[in-house]
Amino acid sequence: MVCNSKLVKNGRTAAGNQRWKCPSCGASSTRKRADVTRRAQLDRFLHWLLGKQSQAETDGLTGRSFRDQVKWCWHITPTLPLVTKPPKVVIIDGTYLADYGLLIAVNEQQTPLAWQWCSNESEAAWAALLRQIPAPEVVVCDGGSGVHAAIRSEWPNTRIQRCIFHIWLNQRRYLTLNPKTPAGQSLLELGRMLRRISTIAEATRWLQLVNDWYVTFGHLTKERTYAKRRADGSWDSPTGKRWWYTHAHLRSAYNQYADLIRKGHLFTYLETGCQRTTSRLEGGINAAIKNVLRQHRGMTPDHQRRAAEWALIDKAGLLGNAHEYATKTASEPTPKPRPRFTEPDPGPVLYDTGLSSEEGLWSRRGWGGRT
Repeated sequence: MVCNSKLVKNGRTAAGNQRWKCPSCGASSTRKRADVTRRAQLDRFLHWLLGKQSQAETDGLTGRSFRDQVKWCWHITPTLPLVTKPPKVVIIDGTYLADYGLLIAVNEQQTPLAWQWCSNESEAAWAALLRQIPAPEVVVCDGGSGVHAAIRSEWPNTRIQRCIFHIWLNQRRYLTLNPKTPAGQSLLELGRMLRRISTIAEATRWLQLVNDWYVTFGHLTKERTYAKRRADGSWDSPTGKRWWYTHAHLRSAYNQYADLIRKGHLFTYLETGCQRTTSRLEGGINAAIKNVLRQHRGMTPDHQRRAAEWALIDKAGLLGNAHEYATKTASEPTPKPRPRFTEPDPGPVLYDTGLSSEEGLWSRRGWGGRT
């Protein structure tokens, strides 16, 4: 103040800001701290983003005022802490948001460990996700070819548990829920039994039933249908092939079981006590992300990505540390430079064939110009 006296607290203003008063001259003032203001704006932004309120319902602000105050929050890039201790079980799965794919890894407690953005679930994308986590004892995943190739390269000693629910979905796609043949009906029943297995003895019995099925109906998986030759030399086939498997769907359904049994990916959960499905990730994490996007429909793809990342931070229990991500670069982003012309501005035309008002020549309209 003017008298250089030490200020003391003197209540708060109508806006809730601390008021300070000089005990000598009685002058009163308030102080504003940019860091406190940014913290309050970020809290307001996250409360809106992860909640159900509209922008106009947030702290009594109008939608325009709210967007103007928190627009810098979209530049914050939240990250999960580095995983240093190998977890016992890791569950991985992917989901799609707008134009992006999101690969997520969680532990047994459904705590997000890492995420990776991608255009599709390729081997390179899955490998980028797995490199963020030390190799666990068991990984629970679906049946994508990219994820299994990445596991072989990044976690070669990790055991794999294929998601039993995804196996059941594939069986339903191949056989339908109402197969017409005895072979399809019995194979579908094996799929139902697989979902209820909880002991080693039941698993051994199930493997024996699969073997019995192949002894009885295995010849159907090898039967072929041959196309007839037309007069013009082409094959009478909708696809142009000379032959195809007569029971292709039945063959695919059985081959799925045979491949999983050969690799030992069916009953890892009985030996290690891990989860047997990725449902915890899909229902607990993916569903929460989709719910955030559903509550705030209309966001741009980049804002959808940022909203998904904040939802993962919330699920990881790190939302209280959100202010650590609010760096000066994020709160005060550098403006983009104005584009430069590739060629210098030529300036006004000196000689031209166009009409100019300075010369008294221009196009006239109406009666004067007879147009």
